[in-house]
Amino acid sequence: MTDPTFSPTLLRDRRILITGGGTGLGRAMGERFLQLGARVIIASRREALLRTAADEMMAAHGGTVLPIACDVRDPEAVERMVATAWEHFDGIDGLVNNAAGNIASPTERLSHRAVDAVLGIVLHGSLYCTLALGKRWLAANRKGRVLSIVTTYAEGGSAYVVPSAAAKAGVLAMTRSLAVEWGPRGITCNAIAPGPFPTKGAWDRLLPDPSLLDAAIDRIPLRRPGALDELTSLAAFLLSDAAQYINGDCITIDGGEKLKGAGQFAWMGSLTPEQWAALEASARKAT
Repeated sequence: MTDPTFSPTLLRDRRILITGGGTGLGRAMGERFLQLGARVIIASRREALLRTAADEMMAAHGGTVLPIACDVRDPEAVERMVATAWEHFDGIDGLVNNAAGNIASPTERLSHRAVDAVLGIVLHGSLYCTLALGKRWLAANRKGRVLSIVTTYAEGGSAYVVPSAAAKAGVLAMTRSLAVEWGPRGITCNAIAPGPFPTKGAWDRLLPDPSLLDAAIDRIPLRRPGALDELTSLAAFLLSDAAQYINGDCITIDGGEKLKGAGQFAWMGSLTPEQWAALEASARKAT
């Protein structure tokens, strides 16, 4: 059933670029934006996956989805992606920095390559995409919206996901800094900090053991994970004209989990060696 929260024309004719848009939260947001009238660009590294996702999204919701393969860690690739999307749609109105990587591990086990991978996707990728679009908006004297998906531990940190915590903290700092710098020129920057939202892949890698899922749910005052339409509706609102006066904010959507205990992954200190081994095996399978 279609969520009746918004008018189906809320995002009519908006052109929105979503990194990490072929799967998980990115795809869910893209589908929601399509339902509300937007034209969507989805980007990720896997071209075949993107094309399949675009075809399925248009078959289900109509509208237009442009898939563009891009590794956001490569600034030149980002420039090409933005140029292609801008030319195709004669401009872009909104950017969702959603591409992400995370590794749950005791920090002393991490290699520099693991650290670089997470920082490259999350921090550098978000900066590259934001700069590539921001420069075009400013040069053309156009308004724009930047929405970055961070985490509930972006401000307070979290054990066992240190590269992600550092990278997301940087994205949040970028959001708040540019809100002040670019706000006077018509570009707003905001962030969403989601708690647990089950998605295929990321959820399975972080919680492969059913007992871990039970423990995760117990830490949420509402006693359930988030539903994707709850997050996608928030994202749609922040990209719409109804949110024109929201700038530099980070909205937490986690059922109250952050308030119950700092550090979303700090509980991993209680994992057994066997559970760590299962997590690491799951992560290797996904790469």
